[in-house]
Amino acid sequence: MSFRGCFLLVFVLVGLGARPAGAQVFDPRSAVPPDSLRAGPAVLPHGADSLRQRFDESRMITRLRAYSRRKTIAGRAASALFNFTRPQEETAGLDAVLLDRQFDRHNFKIVRHVNIRTLDAFGYSLTDSARVPRTFWEKSGNILHIKTARSRVRQVLLFRPGRVLEPQALGESERLLRQTPEILDARVLVNELTTTRDSVDIEVLTTDVFSITAGHELSSATAGLVTFGDENFLGLGHQLENSYRYGRDLSPNGNETPQQWAYEGSYTAPFPHFVYAQARYRNEYNYRSGAVSVKRDFYSPSARYAGAYTLSNVSQNVGLTAPPEGQPYVFYPLRYTVQDAWLGRALRLRSYDLGYENPGRVIVSARVFHTNYSTVPQPDANVLPGYQNAYRNSTLLLGTVGYSVRRYYKDRYLFGFGRTEDVPTGTLLSFTAGYDMNGVVPRRYFDVRLAAAGFNTGSGYLYGGVTLGSFQLLNKGHDWDQGVLTVDFTSFTKLYRAGNWQYRHFLSSKTTVGLNRRPGDVLLGGVSNDRGLRGFTPSSPVLPTSRFVLNYETTIFTPLSLLGFRLAGIAFADAAWVTDRTGGGSPFTGAPYTGFGLGLRFRNEFTVLRTFQLLLGYYPRGLNTPNGIRMFESTRETVTFSDFGLGQPGTSEYR
Repeated sequence: MSFRGCFLLVFVLVGLGARPAGAQVFDPRSAVPPDSLRAGPAVLPHGADSLRQRFDESRMITRLRAYSRRKTIAGRAASALFNFTRPQEETAGLDAVLLDRQFDRHNFKIVRHVNIRTLDAFGYSLTDSARVPRTFWEKSGNILHIKTARSRVRQVLLFRPGRVLEPQALGESERLLRQTPEILDARVLVNELTTTRDSVDIEVLTTDVFSITAGHELSSATAGLVTFGDENFLGLGHQLENSYRYGRDLSPNGNETPQQWAYEGSYTAPFPHFVYAQARYRNEYNYRSGAVSVKRDFYSPSARYAGAYTLSNVSQNVGLTAPPEGQPYVFYPLRYTVQDAWLGRALRLRSYDLGYENPGRVIVSARVFHTNYSTVPQPDANVLPGYQNAYRNSTLLLGTVGYSVRRYYKDRYLFGFGRTEDVPTGTLLSFTAGYDMNGVVPRRYFDVRLAAAGFNTGSGYLYGGVTLGSFQLLNKGHDWDQGVLTVDFTSFTKLYRAGNWQYRHFLSSKTTVGLNRRPGDVLLGGVSNDRGLRGFTPSSPVLPTSRFVLNYETTIFTPLSLLGFRLAGIAFADAAWVTDRTGGGSPFTGAPYTGFGLGLRFRNEFTVLRTFQLLLGYYPRGLNTPNGIRMFESTRETVTFSDFGLGQPGTSEYR
């Protein structure tokens, strides 16, 4: 029997067991208490009171709403904590119709006016025009928030006043607005009242997220982590991230006192035509790095050019071998610079529908990745013979040819609680070839990738992808080197409804198989958290060379709200098969690591830190607690979508 059938069977059995209260029937024996010394089991104990009623959700919410209207302190507190406004469901565009076909009748008209309106983070809704901030928390949050500037919204739009409205421009602009981290939801609509046969007026409406983030994680009385960031600095879409760790309590190394603090920060600024510039800096004990980059991705099927340039510099001290007991580590300086540049061109295919552009693209791109070592470790040849060749300047040349089809749909209750979400579907086929000039043994590189996905609100979503890549040594044997095979699978069911409650089932898996890996090549992260079992903390490190992970989750979206946080219940089951054989190979060589659990998910759609989960998990083997039970907090998403746009050429990731 399928899982869906089992799930329905359980609900049927529960429904049969929960019968409605029957009418009262007088029993003369109830007038006289039974003799407890002589009465049999048929009389004692008494049956259930027929006057008791089952839990009534609507009655409880009605009473709580009435209590929140009282003028008492407790009533005002309940009014501030709970939100009883039932969101209005928007049905337009949620019937699995492609986003870029909603406005076909307006294609090639002249854009006359563009009216942009941005709304604050709290208290507003794009599906309910009557919704305004009403509570103290909503009004206070909006005071601290700087609304997104209209100039920032204008940067994302694919149309301009006085120009012809291209196909897909309205739907794609709406999707791109929702993809920006500073905007929660967006609508791009045509003003039908002023539209003529050759021109249109366009209305753009957006709601923000509360972009400021700050936190303090206390490790001890004198150690901790302080974070601060802003995803929408000054309302211009600039992103600022800072992380400062103090009191690291690093032990002295001989006469040297290690640096006890660490800092990492970045600043990202958007520019017109979807160009982003970023600066990054990191400073900690024995490691300093800085980088600047400028990039433009294939942000939409309409984008023809993409590329990026990154310049980074790393200065660190490395300890090559462990010293004898009682002796300090010997660190050697290592300095190198990395230059990474790529450029891509998307070629449009002919369309036989005059009102609809062919979504297929042939993409050609090339990349140069150059590493230059200015200072390398110089250990004693008697201690580490041949180690002087470990760091050599290298240049990796890569080229990719691919075919991409991208389509996007609208849906709700995937990862958010009712907000509009974009579901990517399509097809991707790519081939990558490269040449690694490293000064020791030159290598060739080959990579093939296949991916496809489909979606329908009546049946759900299904994605599958396969990637195979490997180097080939250009020596006498032409051996294959550092290969990897990855297989991804993601699916979720349609949205089931039970009154005001909704639920979905999610299933995903990821396989990473190492092929001819070198000694020491392992999959970092083992099978913990995003790499496998959520909340799993092994008693000893798990360092696999191949891994197969299977994740299942049921998410139940409730109508409850607390301080702007919507509540969902989740149940999960995870399993991971691994092998630690040198070189990789099949992961199915032993018993799997498994995890099962329940939890609650709190999600606030109006802030950058939107998801907070409290979970209780049980792990039969490998956990560092004796009973295998652990309560933990997690921000892990249920699944992550894979887009079908080709970016910079690269080697298959082994992680």
